[in-house]
Amino acid sequence: MPNAFKKIGLISDTHGLLRPEALVALRGSELIIHAGDVGKPEILEALKQVAPVFAVRGNVDTEPWAKVLPLTEVAEASGALFYVLHDLQQLDLNPAAAGFQFVVSGHSHIPVFQERDGVLYINPGSAGPRRFDLPIMLARLNLAITPWTPEFVDLSQPSPHAVK
Repeated sequence: MPNAFKKIGLISDTHGLLRPEALVALRGSELIIHAGDVGKPEILEALKQVAPVFAVRGNVDTEPWAKVLPLTEVAEASGALFYVLHDLQQLDLNPAAAGFQFVVSGHSHIPVFQERDGVLYINPGSAGPRRFDLPIMLARLNLAITPWTPEFVDLSQPSPHAVK
């Protein structure tokens, strides 16, 4: 039976650091998708206190605890299908042909939103330790508002508001 989740939190590349600002930004999410490089199991436990979590294993998730995380995951919310993987370069299917509306990935630490062949590709950026001069970000998506467009949240800015 399809779920009615509308408010989706998208996070990636925490690398063992879950900033308090990230938890504030994800407040109100009905589902959280973590696109890998979690870093520590405590990250997922803390996220589960906010909402149910779908998470995939990233290239830094090599400890025994992370072996339970799949390399890819399929999440469904309000009839929309999400294909989740860490590194978009490892995408080995045609998301449009497979019926996905979204592909969520991480790895590059660069926030991206683009449409290809009717599929929306979202990389929420990195919410963990700063890398180079890249922003510290996550994204929120409200499926009740069309056209579907993620809201990127800069975690280095003062207290973002909860998902609307």
